[in-house]
Amino acid sequence: MKTNGTSSRHVILSGYSGGGKSTLTAELKRRGFETVEEPGRRIVSQEMRGDGGALPWVDLEAFARRAIDMASKDRESAKDVDGWVFFDRSLIDAAVALEHATGIAAANTLGKTDRYHRQVFLTPPWPEIFVTDSERRNGLDEAVEEYERLYVAYKDLGYEVIVLPRTDVHARADFLLNRLL
Repeated sequence: MKTNGTSSRHVILSGYSGGGKSTLTAELKRRGFETVEEPGRRIVSQEMRGDGGALPWVDLEAFARRAIDMASKDRESAKDVDGWVFFDRSLIDAAVALEHATGIAAANTLGKTDRYHRQVFLTPPWPEIFVTDSERRNGLDEAVEEYERLYVAYKDLGYEVIVLPRTDVHARADFLLNRLL
């Protein structure tokens, strides 16, 4: 990780699908921080307006490859931003999805990619707030399995995983900001 570079200020919000990442990202934006929307949601929205070939429930590999490309461009776009930048999911999430679809190790996909901030904040499984919609069709069990894959992957890649508390968005944002080193 660059200790003096901007990437050390790029913070990942990852974890459980439907666990409140986008809500937390919106709160951080409201507080004046730079944020980057989840690549997966943007891809699904685009695909639903098009042929749908890269939807995660149609072709997970194609979806993951598009997410890798989009997340890479997101990183490049944020490289010159001063201060904290919060990413709703990341290049690593996309690499873990590709690994799940193809068996290609996330570490191999990432290669020498510049690392994000050493602390990664994960939303834990929270069935009480879990909902599906037209863009999120995975079920509760799939969401838990994804969380477990991400938790292990981030640990294996040498990140400090911090699980966010199950509390309101304001308290979550305060918790996150107080934990950043």
